[in-house]
Formats: sequence, C-alpha cells, structure tokens
Amino acid sequence: MNATGTIDRPLTHDPQKQAQMTSSTREPFGSANHLDFPSATGAPVSRQNRIRDMQLLQEALARAHMHERLREAEAERQAVRLVAARRMQRRAERVSLRARRALAMAVMH
Repeated sequence: MNATGTIDRPLTHDPQKQAQMTSSTREPFGSANHLDFPSATGAPVSRQNRIRDMQLLQEALARAHMHERLREAEAERQAVRLVAARRMQRRAERVSLRARRALAMAVMH
C-alpha cells in the first residue's frame, strides 16, 4: 500500500493531522476506485477513497472520543488530588495550632 499509515496503525492518532489516504498502486487504472461516476446532477463524483475514508472516519471519531474520555479522566484525577491536598493542608493547620497551644500552655505554667 502506498499510503502513510494503515487503518490499524495510523501515522498519527490526531484526525486533523492524518494524511489523506491514497489508493494502492497495485490496482489497475480502470478499477472502480479510479472511475468518476456522474451524480444525479451530472457532476463527477470521485469514488477513489470513499470506502477507506468512511472506515477511517469511524476510527477518527473513536480516537477523538477516547481522547476526550482520557482528558475527562485526567481532569477528574487532578480534582481528586486537589481535594485531598486541601484536606491534608487543613489537617496540618489544625495539628500546628494544637502544638502551638500546647507550647503556650507549657510556657505559662
């Protein structure tokens, strides 16, 4: 195949950065992938990569969906870490305040 990347192993996982897939050089020029068929309006419609592009479209959508889910999961983990850090900070402040009170009581007596 002359295309960069394959359906199973694309060159990049970002759909915006993927190169357009080209047809195989092993197919004869007269094959259905190289013919232009007129549409109902009479304008030529290229069928060169239609099937492969439709498959890649589904994969690109799946990759975009997974990327969004991973981003959401990372944001959730970061929020959980922030909540835990604030909880530990409040606990440390309470312990510090108790220690200062104990020291003050020891000095006064």
